[in-house]
Amino acid sequence: MATGKSAPKKSDNDAAEAKPKSRLLLIVLILVIVLGAGGAAAWYFLVFKAEPAAHGAKPAAPVAEAAAPPVFLPMEAFTVNLQPEDGERFLQTTLTLQVSNQEQVEIIKTYLPHVRSRLLLLLSSKKPSEILTVDGKNKLAQEIIDIFKQPFVPQGPTVNVLSVLFTSFVVQ
Repeated sequence: MATGKSAPKKSDNDAAEAKPKSRLLLIVLILVIVLGAGGAAAWYFLVFKAEPAAHGAKPAAPVAEAAAPPVFLPMEAFTVNLQPEDGERFLQTTLTLQVSNQEQVEIIKTYLPHVRSRLLLLLSSKKPSEILTVDGKNKLAQEIIDIFKQPFVPQGPTVNVLSVLFTSFVVQ
C-alpha cells in the first residue's frame, strides 16, 4: 500500500563532501573575524592614540619643556680658621649655590659683601669634628640655605636657595 515515493536518501558520498565544505566555510569565517579584529585594533592604536588632540583629548605636556633649567652661582673660595679642638685647623671650601631663577642671582650679587660675611661667620664657628662627616656637611649646607632666608637689610629681599653644592672641601 505504500506506493508513494519516499524521500530520496543522501548517499554517503554527498555527506562526505558536505563536511569539508562546512569546515572550509568555518575556517574562512574565523579568519575574517580575526583579521577584522586585528585591523580594528591597529586602526584604534594608530589613529586614536597617535593624535589625542584631534579627538578632543588634551595632549600630554612634555616634561623637558615644563622644567626650567637650573640656575647656578659659583662662589669664590672661602678660607677660615675653625674652632680649636686639637690645635689650629682651617677650612678651605668652594661652593656653588643653586637658585630658582636669574633674578635670585642678581640679588645675591647685589648683596655679595653681606653674603660673604655671613658665610665666613658661619664657617668659622664650626669645629672640625662637626663638618668632617657627610651628615655634618649636609647640616652645614642646610645652615647656609637658612642664611639666605633672612633679608640682608631691613625690609630687604630674601633669596630662595634650592641647594648648596660643595665643589671643594679641605680641612687641615
